[in-house]
Amino acid sequence: MKKTWLLLLGLFSTVVMAVEPGERLAPWTLLDQFEQPYSLDEQLQVLLVARDMEGAKLLEAALQGKPKGYLEQRHALFLADISRMPGPIASLFAVPAMRDYSYRVLLDRQARVVPRYPAAAATVLWLDLREGRLLAQRSFTDASALAAALEQAGP
Repeated sequence: MKKTWLLLLGLFSTVVMAVEPGERLAPWTLLDQFEQPYSLDEQLQVLLVARDMEGAKLLEAALQGKPKGYLEQRHALFLADISRMPGPIASLFAVPAMRDYSYRVLLDRQARVVPRYPAAAATVLWLDLREGRLLAQRSFTDASALAAALEQAGP
């Protein structure tokens, strides 16, 4: 019974924290794959969120062959939830492999930030932002559609 209440409380708090269009995103700071901090700022226009490895692979496929700085030129960043990944796997294998990516990956190691955004499993959630406020959101399950959307968001 106690576990049921905790589960319901956790689900309720996630729903309550979800951001609606027009709302300002709550501030946060996370480290990237190079241990460099990034704090959410008003210049960010697109926040791409993946809750799992399938979503991260979807973005990786969409960015295949794109030059370094491609996301940054579009005022976009990628936020990945790696909280369910075992610590040794993350530190010894996954994060070092991410250092070869041509784009920055903000790492939510403790699921402090990603649960605020309703990203479904195996998708990339796209949040359109202006001056720190959510304008709209959409989800991608196809790498080519995501690549096309990124191209349209061009510099």
